Amino acid sequence: MDEHGDSGDGGGIGGIGDFLRSRRARIQPDEVGLPGHGRRRVPGLRREEVAQLAGVSVDYYIRLEQGRGPSVSDAVLDAVARVLRLDDTETAYLRSVARPARTRRRAPARPAGQQVRPGLKLLLATIEKAPAFVLGRRMDVLAWNALGDALVGFSAMAPKERNMPRQVFLNPAARDLYPEWPAVAAETVAYLRLDAGLHPKDPQLATLVGELSLASEDFRRLWADHQVKEKTYGAKRMTHPVAGELAMPYETLTVSGEPDQALVVYTPEPGSVTEERLRFLGSWAATVPAAE
Repeated sequence: MDEHGDSGDGGGIGGIGDFLRSRRARIQPDEVGLPGHGRRRVPGLRREEVAQLAGVSVDYYIRLEQGRGPSVSDAVLDAVARVLRLDDTETAYLRSVARPARTRRRAPARPAGQQVRPGLKLLLATIEKAPAFVLGRRMDVLAWNALGDALVGFSAMAPKERNMPRQVFLNPAARDLYPEWPAVAAETVAYLRLDAGLHPKDPQLATLVGELSLASEDFRRLWADHQVKEKTYGAKRMTHPVAGELAMPYETLTVSGEPDQALVVYTPEPGSVTEERLRFLGSWAATVPAAE
């Protein structure tokens, strides 16, 4: 509950209220030129202080934080983002949760369920030297190439388990696969939170968040932190039971015409130990019978 006695939110799993409250809590009054003395019931900036610094009325800001401002302008959102020192991804997330009907991305009509078009599957098959896979909504893994399967074992998983958050938080082997598991876990939740901002009324996403929250204290803590992050590029360290230690840069490419799908490709350095070990992993996997 906020210091004003209101716990309302913008509704849905991507609600605006908790996000803005978490961002207010990060900023101390003296950081923005306000007096920091006096008793405060909550950390960080008060609502009226954000409103003052953003140049809007307190009532207007309260309605925004309660999710009652669907017609809020870009200028007001930019002012709030400036006061709360949001980065570009956080600002885009704020716009999504403040005006979900206006910012929702539309995909072409298609049959129920997430579909990977045949051409994209063929493209995956042509990537032979690097693990690659397609991520969809809720970070579901929709398709993969042979080396991606050898690395992570997607084909051996039940369809429901082909989901990166489930694997990171519910599969005990993930902590062995990712030596820097805390960083991987935090990034995974930040990506999932961004998806929630785009699709706040998604019942399947709500179910996933609920299951992970019940099963994992780490997930609950990270989800409550309201971090958001785009999946673009980076690097992971992995320890595979067959290939050993791997240094795995990756690139994430949005699939043209499929706004909720992304192609993730691990890109080992040419001539590196990791490239050699992945080559060995691919040869090994080719000799192992396919999972039933």
